[in-house]
Amino acid sequence: MRDGVKEGLAKEGFEEGKNLKWKYQSAQGNTGTAAQIARQFIGERPDAIVAIATPSAQAVVAATKTIPVVYSAVTDPVAAQLVKSMDASGANVTGVSDVLVLEKQIELIKLVLPEAKRVGIVYNPGEANSSVVVKRLKELLPKSGMTLVEASAPRSVDVGSAARSLAGKVDVIYTNTDNNVVSAYEALVKVGNESKIPLVASDTDSVKRGAIAALGINYKNLGIQTGTIVARILKGEKPGSIASETSNTLELFVNPGAAQKQGVTLSEDFVKSAKVIVK
Repeated sequence: MRDGVKEGLAKEGFEEGKNLKWKYQSAQGNTGTAAQIARQFIGERPDAIVAIATPSAQAVVAATKTIPVVYSAVTDPVAAQLVKSMDASGANVTGVSDVLVLEKQIELIKLVLPEAKRVGIVYNPGEANSSVVVKRLKELLPKSGMTLVEASAPRSVDVGSAARSLAGKVDVIYTNTDNNVVSAYEALVKVGNESKIPLVASDTDSVKRGAIAALGINYKNLGIQTGTIVARILKGEKPGSIASETSNTLELFVNPGAAQKQGVTLSEDFVKSAKVIVK
């Protein structure tokens, strides 16, 4: 994603080492660290701040009303109170949402495991985007004959134990782009492999890390889209005049090896339909 932002900027004529100074820090999904980094960056008076994922974006938006903020990979920027709507904000904030059509995610779960009835989800209840997804899944899954079983992971170190608590209670585990889960995805994969619980993800990177499949956004492309918005600001546009954007280009990634480890046989047609087959 970060490389995508750089690429988007470069395409618009802003290159690191030439006419662009770039500073990066990761909060590792920790809201306290995100707030600390936000204060530090604001103290340096940059021309713009890019905030990736909901906790980081919330920290930066809460800390400045003047420095341009471009959020990215935020599922629901309105619910996260970054902007009042997806229209131009009139404030110092704009960005790109990675909102997904959950009906398509449910279809994917059925393609991976047609007999699935109980869908588990590991998430941080304190993360706004995850809470939005959980609420929506509770509404949608019963329409497909399924129910949601929740396991909370308030910290990234809780992901493994939360996943283990679902063993024997669920047929499949679905993960959204919850920051705690993404940062500790290997712990989830370990449980999935050991307990033969199929893992279905919403981000394609998780398939490379051990999920069976994901119908997700190409986050490098999302980064490029974000970088293009940052470039518009660096060229003089006000963030408040730029409407928030979404990415509607979904790609199917499939990992047949992970399916084997998690006790699932995928149809040949399903595997062939993938944009990327992870080996």
